Amino acid sequence: ALFAATSFVVFRKCRYYFCSGFFCFAICDTRLHAVVFVQREPLDSPAKFRTIMSTKKEKAKYIIETLERLYPETPIPLDHKDPYTLLVAVLLSAQCTDARVNTVTPSLFALADNPFDMAKQPVEKIQQIIRPCGLSPKKAAAISQLSQLLVEKYNGIVPQSFEALETLPGVGHKTASVVMSQAFGFAAFPVDTHIHRLLTRWGITSGKNVVQTELDAKKLFPEATWNKLHLQIIFYGREYSPARGHKR
Repeated sequence: ALFAATSFVVFRKCRYYFCSGFFCFAICDTRLHAVVFVQREPLDSPAKFRTIMSTKKEKAKYIIETLERLYPETPIPLDHKDPYTLLVAVLLSAQCTDARVNTVTPSLFALADNPFDMAKQPVEKIQQIIRPCGLSPKKAAAISQLSQLLVEKYNGIVPQSFEALETLPGVGHKTASVVMSQAFGFAAFPVDTHIHRLLTRWGITSGKNVVQTELDAKKLFPEATWNKLHLQIIFYGREYSPARGHKR
């Protein structure tokens, strides 16, 4: 029997199945069924990830190839003009969408777009502008303090090292990784909760925490792919597998 389907749900009641191209065959109740499918999520096929690909290396190779096909170009999602404005934008993006950050930063950078000018601004004024991003008291204080520290310690220049960046107020390892990758071109694999969720779902990591996920990702994916791949995974998650309301 030939059926049209949008997923592999039909196979979950079957004992054996295998796929070739856009055709899948399943043995259910001693009968062979052929199913033509249209994958809504290119990287969420049970056949690909649970049957055909038995090793993590095979999965990693398929992920790279599929994401490169889907997203050959990876523009940086946060609007910025230099390492400092990127640093501030990434800080604002914590628990906030990139789209919303991009609506807020024009007003903030009109007020001050460099550490020297930002350090002179009252924290209350910064907070008022960035309020739509959420956590505004904490973020405003961090922006003010890191700007002052950049002026006092680095002559207003954003340092190009993970260690130095992570000493700045409000800057953790993930933020430092984004800046090192996107502003300076250093190999990094920033892992946020969305990348952590997808790599766990795809069987690349155990899913214990974002630290372990980053270590597992760096072991499996070639270093030359890191900077582009982490953006490709973000783009994929937004298009095919959003965290809220997504059904596995």
